[in-house]
Amino acid sequence: MFLQSLKLSNFKNYSSEEAQFCDHINCFVGLNGSGKTNVLDAIYYMSMTKSAFNSIDSQNIRRGESFFVIQGEFVLHEKRRTIHCSLKSQGKKLFKVDGQEYDKLSQHVGKFPVVMIAPNDDELIRESNEVRRKFFDSIISQYDGDYLRHLIRYNHHLKQRNALLKSVKETRSLNETLLTNYDEVLIQSGMVIAEKRLAFLNQYQPLFQSNYDTISEQREVVHITYKSKALDEHFPELFRESRPRDITMQRTLVGVHRDEFLFTIDEHALRKFGSQGQQKSVLISLKLAQFEFIQSHLQLTPILLLDDIFDKLDDGRIRKMLDIIASGKFKQIFLTDAREERTMSLLNHDFNPLRVFKVAQGQIIPLQ
Repeated sequence: MFLQSLKLSNFKNYSSEEAQFCDHINCFVGLNGSGKTNVLDAIYYMSMTKSAFNSIDSQNIRRGESFFVIQGEFVLHEKRRTIHCSLKSQGKKLFKVDGQEYDKLSQHVGKFPVVMIAPNDDELIRESNEVRRKFFDSIISQYDGDYLRHLIRYNHHLKQRNALLKSVKETRSLNETLLTNYDEVLIQSGMVIAEKRLAFLNQYQPLFQSNYDTISEQREVVHITYKSKALDEHFPELFRESRPRDITMQRTLVGVHRDEFLFTIDEHALRKFGSQGQQKSVLISLKLAQFEFIQSHLQLTPILLLDDIFDKLDDGRIRKMLDIIASGKFKQIFLTDAREERTMSLLNHDFNPLRVFKVAQGQIIPLQ
């Protein structure tokens, strides 16, 4: 699979722009803030039906405009496929493939997979477990439709249950029947989600360690620990026993929405004891493992999006990263770099075919 062309209308800082790509390395150079990352985000949007950086869809519309359109021409299994995504500021998001609209956006996830490595990935280490849950959820959802259905169902009923709990203080009454119905859904779907998360991690962990070994030259051992009360055989009882506390606190305190994913390096917390280079290497390893996992389960090679990938890496780790890119495991890669001279010196004859684009003032200008 590869992306042949991209058209943008009123998406972020682009008024009307289009570009043609090669089927291997496509590099965007330009000053910070010029819009390089926005091109990668548009490609991500076509795959995941949402932005990688802004969860509020309307904020991706160019300032002063009332809509945006992203359109891409893909080649998938030797057939040309057209993806059309549009959003009006006062309307719903529209996704079409070859002119056919989906009944549900979730039906599109996993059809045109991408993996992005970006500077904000450090949130996976710095921020709460919610960020890590969303990361792993996004991987599993691309190959397991049943998981995605349970996740959507769980999140919907969790929102409804929390709203019901908050209403108790105002109404001074509780609909016990409705609360019990929400409980049963959260228990049943929660147990499915936890089991699937654990099964996924058992397969993902060796890929993660292997990629880290390659980048770090086996200097440290990294590990991911998954903790979930939903894996406890007494989980239904634990959930129901929490009801009085839930009512007092006005939110659901037990469930897979509170699961933990913990990163360690040589058995120490990565966030506290990992150096900047080690943390960056872990993040890259997480994403490369994601790439391999999706590729093996979908039998389809994802597009790789690399945003400012060389920042915060020492020369040795940059060389390892370049070796990985040149290894042949990837097909189409899109990368950005604010330092044009660095990109041109690093991407030598080992990287062909290659296209370089200059991004400036809302324009995507081919250089080679």
